[in-house]
Amino acid sequence: MKIAILGKPFEDASLPFVQNLLDDLARRQTDILIVESFHSYLTERLQLPTGVSTFHRGDSLRGVQFVLSIGGDGTLLDTVTYVGSLQIPILGIHTGRLGFLATVTPDRIAQAMDALFKGHFVLEERSLIRVETDPDAFGGVNFGLNEFSILKRDTSSMIVVHTYIDGEYLNSYWADGLVVATPTGSTGYSLSCGGPVMLPQTNNFIIAPVCPHNLNVRPLVVSDQSVISFEIEGRSNQFLLSLDSRSVAVDAGVQIAVRRESFNARLVKFNHVNFLSTLRSKLNWGLDKRNPAGIPI
Repeated sequence: MKIAILGKPFEDASLPFVQNLLDDLARRQTDILIVESFHSYLTERLQLPTGVSTFHRGDSLRGVQFVLSIGGDGTLLDTVTYVGSLQIPILGIHTGRLGFLATVTPDRIAQAMDALFKGHFVLEERSLIRVETDPDAFGGVNFGLNEFSILKRDTSSMIVVHTYIDGEYLNSYWADGLVVATPTGSTGYSLSCGGPVMLPQTNNFIIAPVCPHNLNVRPLVVSDQSVISFEIEGRSNQFLLSLDSRSVAVDAGVQIAVRRESFNARLVKFNHVNFLSTLRSKLNWGLDKRNPAGIPI
């Protein structure tokens, strides 16, 4: 087995669990690769097994069977950009705050590894959003799992985002910005803008304005087979484009279009975890004292 590991700094309470993870992988004679920045962090705190290799962004992960993401949901979003079109299954180990995408807690790492090596898991296919800009804004890594956002860069006046679906005019949004979210991203930024929650297998995008200055403008669900394009106006000469956790300032007049990416992200899920149970436990979906006590949260 060949496994790659990416991660971000975590609290000291998780150190014993991560050490046990590395020791367990070594006992299973796993070929371990760790991203360079995380390798440096771990070297100062843990005893790494012999023979561990490192890699950098841009290095091919071809031949890797699984990628472990150790951190929070943001770490998993970043991990997707390392995997890209290889579609290597990603297992999220939660050492962050919410753990909506990274669902394996430190105390369940041992059970998760045992299930992983025995094949007792399922793969969830998650659609990605692709952003095309002229000039290129994201250095070729122009896909994301959660959402794409157009935002005003400063705290002054709102912007106007002229929006088109498959070349047909939809609306001009007078707002602080606009979010286009995938089903996975429906529980993220889009949710805070009043957008709906969508199940991961739903083949749609959500277009959600950020603080719109129109009482009659609401989030809109459109097919992810559509191409959504934008023109931006405002008093500022620059705007902010955000793709998951990556943001870049662009000049006015930039050409922007989004569509569904041709490949998916594959997330490893175990039998006790699914989207609906995570929705209830992490976001308190349907929390009501009138509900029967026997129904699991």
